[in-house]
Amino acid sequence: MDTERRDERVTINKEFDSFDQFIQEYVTNISATGAFIKSDTPLPVGTEVNLRFTVIMDDIETIEGVGRVVRVVQDPPGMGVVFLRLSGYSEQLIQKLLTHQK
Repeated sequence: MDTERRDERVTINKEFDSFDQFIQEYVTNISATGAFIKSDTPLPVGTEVNLRFTVIMDDIETIEGVGRVVRVVQDPPGMGVVFLRLSGYSEQLIQKLLTHQK
């Protein structure tokens, strides 16, 4: 059943020493609506994922929410994930990250 499938969610949980490491090693492209996540074993399109990234800035910060895989790419290997829900604080962190990148 479709409702059962929605209950099955893969968790992506990673820790990084800095936002720069987060971008260089794991997320090559991030926006307010989603991210491209490098992965040698990308998940199938349509997979819902729990996202939890711990990043050290001035303090330890955590970006968390729910996303869905919307595309899979082989070169470089990875997957495009659209954010479905982020905590309010996570949205603020992503805005800070986007400002930091410019």
